Amino acid sequence: MKLHEYQSKFLFRDFGIPIPLGKVAATPDEAFEIANNLAGVVVIKAQVHVGGRGKAGGVKVAKNAAEARQYAEDILGMNIKGLRVEKVLVDPGADIEQEIYLAITNDRGAGKPLIMTSMEGGMDIEELNRQRPEAIVREHIDPFAGLQGYQMTYIASAMGLPRAQWRSFGKILRGLYQCYTESDAELAEINPLVITGEGDLLALDGKVIIDDNALFRQPALVEQRDTGDEPESERLAREAGITYIKLEGQIGCMVNGAGLAMTTMDMTELYGDADGIGPANFLDIGGGATPEQVAAALRIILSDENVKCVLFNIFGGITRCDEVANGILTAYNEVEPSVPMVIRLQGTNAAAGNSIISEAQIPNLISADTLTEAAQRAVAAVKEQA
Repeated sequence: MKLHEYQSKFLFRDFGIPIPLGKVAATPDEAFEIANNLAGVVVIKAQVHVGGRGKAGGVKVAKNAAEARQYAEDILGMNIKGLRVEKVLVDPGADIEQEIYLAITNDRGAGKPLIMTSMEGGMDIEELNRQRPEAIVREHIDPFAGLQGYQMTYIASAMGLPRAQWRSFGKILRGLYQCYTESDAELAEINPLVITGEGDLLALDGKVIIDDNALFRQPALVEQRDTGDEPESERLAREAGITYIKLEGQIGCMVNGAGLAMTTMDMTELYGDADGIGPANFLDIGGGATPEQVAAALRIILSDENVKCVLFNIFGGITRCDEVANGILTAYNEVEPSVPMVIRLQGTNAAAGNSIISEAQIPNLISADTLTEAAQRAVAAVKEQA
């Protein structure tokens, strides 16, 4: 779950990280009032879950409250990479001497949190990593021991931070790590963390991504979730307890189990790559999927106009193939899809499931016994419609 910039920075503030004293506005008049109270130069920043806001015109510097109102009017309602701007953050301007990048994220390979920091803040960290990886200081944190004092000293020294800021930087780094752990975050990022003309450190921007699997422990953060920035299909999948990620291919995949789902996607890519055919989504209905979940999953898949064929690859363990079959029929009767469907049911109650599908006499149904056969037939079905 992603937090907006203003939500991330307000969260940082709870952990002792200094942030600008800005506020959020949903109308130009609100932006005017905030800017008027701040009494000086302000920055109007679009609040959407995408990068590149500045290049898209979503970040403006206003010299006074009147300009703040005009810029807020220009930005509110703007479409940035497919997302509509509903709110802006009005922050006081800052006297920036130096921009720093600072983040803590998961290193799944090491099984530890990873601190990444650089004196070249303000730019895309991926681009910096490609061009000048040596400019990034990396340090793992032992999750049992926690962040140690010597690590903060090493990081500050290795990145070339002026000695006068070491103590303040250490407090911010410790606060960021506390925020990261207590919020169950996958990423806690400040970009930029700036050194002001007065020599203070200030978090001008913030980004926090919360682990969805830990949201049951974070009710206060769940309340802040902005579903308006989520694709409708992904929102519906989450509400149905289904893991779904939209891709760019033509074969809608419904699979139970993340590993089997990845394998199914790989097989469709393998046999369809030469013709530009591949998976349209990652979708895992999970173990023990109910007919209602199967029906919801099929509706989500078919909401994608790029889907030209649906491939069901169900290996029944906890999930019963007869329940999946009933779910397919329920969704089919509701949605009445016109695209062909390739169905492979194996495992628990597979015979009963295949019998249910067979007796329903579904038009455009293509059965398959193996995954290889299913992937090949799905690719062939897409090619026939080209």
